[in-house]
Amino acid sequence: MARGKTAADPAEMEKLEWPYAWPPPWRSERLVGHEAAERAMLAAQQSGKLHHAWLLTGPRGIGKATLAWRFARFMLAGQEGGLFGGAPDTLDVARGAPGRSLVDARTHPDLFHLRRTLHPRELRIQAEITIDDVRGLGEFMHMTPSMGDWRVAIVDAADEMNRNSANAMLKVLEEPPPNALLLIVAHAPGRLLPTIRSRCRRLALQPLAEEAVIGLLGEHAPQTTPEERRALARLSEGSIGRALELASAGSLGLYREMVEVLATLPDLDMPRLHGFAEKFARRGEEAGADWRSFNYLFDRWFKGLARSWAVAAGEPPVVAAEDGLHRKLLGAASLDRWIEAWEKIARLLSRADPPVNLDRKQTVLNSFLIFQSVMR
Repeated sequence: MARGKTAADPAEMEKLEWPYAWPPPWRSERLVGHEAAERAMLAAQQSGKLHHAWLLTGPRGIGKATLAWRFARFMLAGQEGGLFGGAPDTLDVARGAPGRSLVDARTHPDLFHLRRTLHPRELRIQAEITIDDVRGLGEFMHMTPSMGDWRVAIVDAADEMNRNSANAMLKVLEEPPPNALLLIVAHAPGRLLPTIRSRCRRLALQPLAEEAVIGLLGEHAPQTTPEERRALARLSEGSIGRALELASAGSLGLYREMVEVLATLPDLDMPRLHGFAEKFARRGEEAGADWRSFNYLFDRWFKGLARSWAVAAGEPPVVAAEDGLHRKLLGAASLDRWIEAWEKIARLLSRADPPVNLDRKQTVLNSFLIFQSVMR
């Protein structure tokens, strides 16, 4: 499909960009767990000394982009006044506020959303934010606002810029025009150019509390049971985005199977292990989702093992088969040996992705056998 034909269908474009059942950040009604960050941004706006660029950092899926969109909506369609006509005391914007519908649709003339765009020849989103996309941002920032006093740009996420686009972003930051606000979302700010970080006011957001994730799962994944929500909240480590992805992919069942195989160490139930590994012999989109989930879940499980070593009481199990498993493994070998094994497994798992493309089923089998070797 040609780019022009695809671009003419906004619904199809948005589905490519946001293939999830829950609302995207630009249409999320509220933000949970980041009240202090909202107050900091509101206070900066009300002080009359609003910094031209903000760097919103923290783990993926905790609400950074939602906060950026709330502030953009406030700057472009809010600010009418708080209770009894005073200064606004929240970033909330009434549904009928002038300009709000344009912000939610990402069609407001004073709004720019910098993100990965459609590939020029294929019906897919590109892997990186390109230099041409950033050049468009630079042109936008120096235009005169057409509907109000401000122009607002959101970068989501800065981690997806390549070296050339990052250097182009630096030029935008070096010459900030008046009444232009840049909100930059970054999952791993340490990977950004130091000169980009130094030109922004940084606002670090923390992972959500377990109860907050459970509550949000009840709203956005009501088909899950209370027990599943708690397990997903623990697996997601404070990220509602991650929890929803795990829920939609059925990853809790995958994690349960993985732990049940690990629980058979040091002997390993080989028929069960082969049955588990067979899941990754398949190809296609569903198999790819399972593989990505497995990589995350295996890494998450090992982090739990390390935390159990550091905290005498350990951490609560996610699934029943996990109860006592960490203590059993740490009693059989030192943490140093487990870390050494995990480093080997991490290298092995990475080679199952392009460009090496090792057989995924065999990679899973070998990963479990490496753990078995630690206990023998």
